[in-house]
Formats: sequence, C-alpha cells, structure tokens
Amino acid sequence: MKILYDEATLHRGVAEMAAEIEKAYEGRQLTIVGVLTGSVVLLADLIRQIEQPMRVGVIQASSYRGATTERGDLIINSELMLDISGRDVLLVDDIFDTGHTLENVVEKLHEFSPKSVKSAVLLRKQGRQETEYEPDFTAFNIPDEFVVGYGLDYEDMYRNLPFLGALEQEDLDHHEQMNQETQVIKT
Repeated sequence: MKILYDEATLHRGVAEMAAEIEKAYEGRQLTIVGVLTGSVVLLADLIRQIEQPMRVGVIQASSYRGATTERGDLIINSELMLDISGRDVLLVDDIFDTGHTLENVVEKLHEFSPKSVKSAVLLRKQGRQETEYEPDFTAFNIPDEFVVGYGLDYEDMYRNLPFLGALEQEDLDHHEQMNQETQVIKT
C-alpha cells in the first residue's frame, strides 16, 4: 500500500481546517453533523480542535456498496440526527469524490430548516467531480486513487489505519484472497 499522508500530516491538515472553521463561525454556536461511517475518525479529531460551543450529531448516507467505485442509489437515514432547526450546521464527510453524496445530503439537511449549512471534507479527489456543489472547507486535495485509512474503507476494512493509503493491485489481490478464505471457513 502506498502511503499518501502519514498520521502527523493528517493531524496538521485537520488542525488547519479546524482553525478555518473556528474563524468562520466565530461567536456562533455550531452544530456539527458527521456522515456515517467514513467521517467518524475525522469527526472525532475535528471537534477536539474547535474551541467553541458546539453540538455534535450524525447522519447516515451511502451510495457505494462493497468493493465498487461506481455510485449507486443514495440512501440517507436522518433518524440518528439531532434537531438542526434554526442552527448553523457544518456537515462533515470523509471524501468529496463526484460530489453527488455531499450535494444530496446538504439538500436533505435543508428540509430540517437550519439557519445555515456548510460542509467540510477531509479529502477532495481531483478529476472526479460531476456536480456544481463545492465543499466549504477541505483539508487535502488528492489524486484519483482508491484511498483507505483514517475512516475510509475498502469493503468495510482499513478504516482503523492511522494514515491515508492508496490501495495497489497487490493489496486488492490479497484482500480478495482473504475474502475467499473467509468464505471457505463459513461453509
């Protein structure tokens, strides 16, 4: 696996983004909503860097399943989300790829009558955007590679890595072999 950003670099980028967010919301109470599951690590690190009053909640949204990099139907579950009516909301997600997920979740949040909605992403993948929507805060711009770690996954694996890595063919082959061995054990 090729390492794109080590742990220290990720923490510096998140701290810089947190400072931008803090400045943008100075003197205002903030409601931060993390998109499950990919934003969990970012969300935890980000909220510890912002020194102002805040509320924290989550929303579930996904348009990718398993090993695919092709977008499917977006499913949004707002059942877990706290009340955002009349609040300044910052939506936090792991990656801005085509833009469809973030754009649709922001639209969904507007249904709950917030005062404002902005977005923050750890990563913005270059060359994949298909929407006019732009995230308000971005920690890193990355090349068009399949990345894992720091909350991002491949078939629900690798989220726990403290760095951001790009999967290479040998990683994918090893992962497939492990899956096949797991299937044999199950049967």
